[in-house]
Amino acid sequence: MSPKSYYAEGDSPEDIPLFNVETWLYEDFEPGQKWRSIRRTISEGEAMLFNSLVMDNHPYVADDIFTSEEGIFGKRLVAGAMVFAYGLGLMAHNNVNTFSYGYDKLRFIKPVFIGDTIHTVRTNLEKRPKYKDMGLVKVSYEVFKNEGELALYAEHIQTVKYRDPAAHTPET
Repeated sequence: MSPKSYYAEGDSPEDIPLFNVETWLYEDFEPGQKWRSIRRTISEGEAMLFNSLVMDNHPYVADDIFTSEEGIFGKRLVAGAMVFAYGLGLMAHNNVNTFSYGYDKLRFIKPVFIGDTIHTVRTNLEKRPKYKDMGLVKVSYEVFKNEGELALYAEHIQTVKYRDPAAHTPET
């Protein structure tokens, strides 16, 4: 890596441009624009690993005997936090000009079970000036399971650097 710049471009090996690094700015976000992720099936092994990492031992995610004999679904769930993490991860980007401001309206709409396949649709909802050098962009994440059942919804608010700070009036 060249000490000159993280984004170096050129012909020498240390100047090869970085892969999978986005540089979108506030002005590049268009409300209404949508993207869809690839699909991903959630396996039992990774669900149990996630549960152990976050110390989630709830019977609905960790106890096959309970869920098959007493549970209302008849099988184990994938932890909601894992569905949230995977759903957003499917749309993860490496934009060096955006910073997470927070999440709103997180809802677990349908249960996701071990073996279900999920994909995510990200939609740019709105944007507004906020600070001297950055505005706020709100996007939604809809995580669908299997043949298109909506399983999770969340809104992500991000601060995003302006291309031209002088063109935006910050909140007072």
